[in-house]
Amino acid sequence: MSVSVLFAATEDRWTEYEAPLRKEIAAVGVDAHIATDIPADKVDYIVYAPNSEVKDFTPFTRAKAVLNLWAGVEAIVGNPTLHLPLARMVDPALTQGMIEWATGHILRLHLGMDAHINAAPGTWEPKAPSLSFDTRVTVLGLGELGAACAMALAGLGFAVTGWSRSQKDIPGITCLSGADGLDQALSIADYCVLLLPKTPATENTLNARTLALMPEGARILNPGRGPLIDDEALLAALDTGHIDHATLDVFRVEPLPADHRYWTHPRVTVTPHVASETRAAYSSKTVAENIRRGEAGEPFLYLVDRSAGY
Repeated sequence: MSVSVLFAATEDRWTEYEAPLRKEIAAVGVDAHIATDIPADKVDYIVYAPNSEVKDFTPFTRAKAVLNLWAGVEAIVGNPTLHLPLARMVDPALTQGMIEWATGHILRLHLGMDAHINAAPGTWEPKAPSLSFDTRVTVLGLGELGAACAMALAGLGFAVTGWSRSQKDIPGITCLSGADGLDQALSIADYCVLLLPKTPATENTLNARTLALMPEGARILNPGRGPLIDDEALLAALDTGHIDHATLDVFRVEPLPADHRYWTHPRVTVTPHVASETRAAYSSKTVAENIRRGEAGEPFLYLVDRSAGY
């Protein structure tokens, strides 16, 4: 019997996903009808992006799960009509993209690449950079992406500390938790990578008090969520030089307004929310596997624990 899969996302996403979704769902042995216009009471699975037109899940009386296309779930998890299992998007391309962005930008700063790229012709200043062995990186958030980035950086020789709300155990990473653990993690951060979810508890994680805990000349990278940082506090710390540099990929308002100080601040690098992206060829495999699991009566992958405070 065919299952009905509603693709609830923007039209451009449907164009991107239609072929790979059909291919991957068929590859796992599920006969599926996939469309953007299935009546709510006939839908078995909802492949969902929070910017779609679907906001009320009450009519989906037959549905077995919502399969999120985004890594973040904060835009949907608080929906009071959502009583279905919710699976976040985790796929190898999403994780690899984040690893490459985080390691690439840390290495750029660590190796002082800008000084050579922007140097005047004839400049010859043979100053070797410090080694990763002597450099401390703190990763805030040890979920799928944070843990992967922490392990990749540790693999490059950096001394990596990870912080999360609940205690984690990751080989090769010093794992801290709780309020005191956050202060400790920041106090030893030559680099700080923010990969926390956006929740009321994580908003302004970096603020005037916590920024002051960081070592003089620390660098910040934020590929997580814009509201994790108090922007005015960060700008003040950058102005004084206490924070040497901030590489920012996410912002409270996107696109970042043209008159925002981040664009012109000499200690800021802006990237346009490109740190990591779901790619249809890979994320369709995750969606297909969850549909197969649902039909086989097996546990879904990457289920969101809504009791965890999201």
